[in-house]
Amino acid sequence: MAKADRVLALLEALQDHPFASGPQLAARLEVDERTLRRDVAALRALGIPVEAERGRGGGYRLRPGYRMPPLMFTPAEATAVALGLLAAQRDGVDAAGALAKLRRVLPDRVRLRVEALEQTLRFTRSGRGEAPAPESLLTLAEAARRGRRVSAQYTTSAGATARREVSPYGVVGHGGRWYVPAFDHGRGELRAFRDDRFGAVRPGGPGEPPPDGFDAVTFVNRTLARVPFAHEVEVILHTADAPFPPSLAELEREGEHTRLRMRADSLDWVAGLLASAGCPFTVVAPDALRDAVHALGRRLCMTP
Repeated sequence: MAKADRVLALLEALQDHPFASGPQLAARLEVDERTLRRDVAALRALGIPVEAERGRGGGYRLRPGYRMPPLMFTPAEATAVALGLLAAQRDGVDAAGALAKLRRVLPDRVRLRVEALEQTLRFTRSGRGEAPAPESLLTLAEAARRGRRVSAQYTTSAGATARREVSPYGVVGHGGRWYVPAFDHGRGELRAFRDDRFGAVRPGGPGEPPPDGFDAVTFVNRTLARVPFAHEVEVILHTADAPFPPSLAELEREGEHTRLRMRADSLDWVAGLLASAGCPFTVVAPDALRDAVHALGRRLCMTP
């Protein structure tokens, strides 16, 4: 752990516990007591009043009554930060510590309102993915920003793990999961990887530049829409404004119409989806989808 990280961790520990012995703090921070004393001196040099009691039962504490200077957030700024952390927590990110720190450094008037938001905010759905590994996510994001490649262990959906060398092009959040569009050097093609399936990510040399005009969100949406399913569906929607997200289907504008291509396991589900589109449509394929649409129509027209 770098010195700056150790010093911040020490301050956090002293804020969490009114009094702690040297051995207790050293064990929590995973350092020896000599290093602990140097980090205490670093905090004092920053003007933070760390008091020490010597002898048996001695230890360290922050001066009674001392509080960190309040963070100068406006209510709107504090709301934005809190909403971001709460949304991340919903999607599996461990944000409890960050929320606790935010509460500690906000002025009382703003803190009370943020706490009210925490206690009353609810979401219509919970995240369905695995939380990202923070260090892996940061390494991948940095590689994307600097145009570098990385090597990492990657586990597929089938459970097979292998070493991959990839050039990341960004990080895309979708549906509670985090995807990394990247060039796979071993396979020589673009892929959308799940961040939570990476392990032991190590930065490498210069990466493969992205294709001209590459857009990370568009690529991930297109990749998710092409995930293999039992049926390949093609439909002409008689509207130029298709009401479906690009992650659900590939949508191609054709004049006043839209060609929809998607994959699905249930044609009955597709029939219901098309019925909700609010526009006429023509089924191109498969033929069995026409039967599913007709069957749905008959059920909807049935009277008691």
